[in-house]
Amino acid sequence: MIYLLEDDASIRELITYTLNSQGLEALGFAKPSDFWAAMQEKLPSLILLDIMLPEEDGLHILKRLRSSSSTQRLPIIMLTAKGSEYDTVLGLDSGADDYIPKPFRMMELLSRIRALLRRTAEASARQEYHSGSLVVIPSRHLVQVNGQPVTLTLKEYDLLCLFLSEPGTVFTRSRLLDEIWGYTFDGESRTVDVHIRTLRQKLGDAGACIQTIRGIGYKWEEQTE
Repeated sequence: MIYLLEDDASIRELITYTLNSQGLEALGFAKPSDFWAAMQEKLPSLILLDIMLPEEDGLHILKRLRSSSSTQRLPIIMLTAKGSEYDTVLGLDSGADDYIPKPFRMMELLSRIRALLRRTAEASARQEYHSGSLVVIPSRHLVQVNGQPVTLTLKEYDLLCLFLSEPGTVFTRSRLLDEIWGYTFDGESRTVDVHIRTLRQKLGDAGACIQTIRGIGYKWEEQTE
């Protein structure tokens, strides 16, 4: 089930109709209060979230979702008329897994939704990873540093697992966008850099293993005792 929170009736109806016609069950909500009521009944597999909303803005809703243990890892795609780099980075830095400025093409939206759902399912099937003080157990979606749990967004978690799956490999920003986001952004984007920065911060000492390769990208360098 996909939940869409969008106050524009024409956009809401178009998206829900398209998703349902493509075999992706979806429900649309015009107001945050209706959305929260539905969240109490059943959690979705993915959320499409507008920013400019009545009652409560989308960024505040995003932060509430990420602060709750039951929803902190739900895949969330932001939909908004705002298209500046600042707004993009703000949404991603607040925990969104993807960001699509309006107007957008429906086939692009479908592609991003399917890619995000696929990566979410694949993440749970990966092996355990150990690197110095860091332990990652995908089957339990568990990340620990020095025995203490670390809370990551889905994109941060996917980046970490990708690095750990190929330690020492240098990943270009372009490859990281393709591997994690499932598509390549048009033009310049700080998306990868924002996620790398927050991932490093959350991992504490273990974050030093993510090394910047100037002018190219990033790699994971195993911790040594």
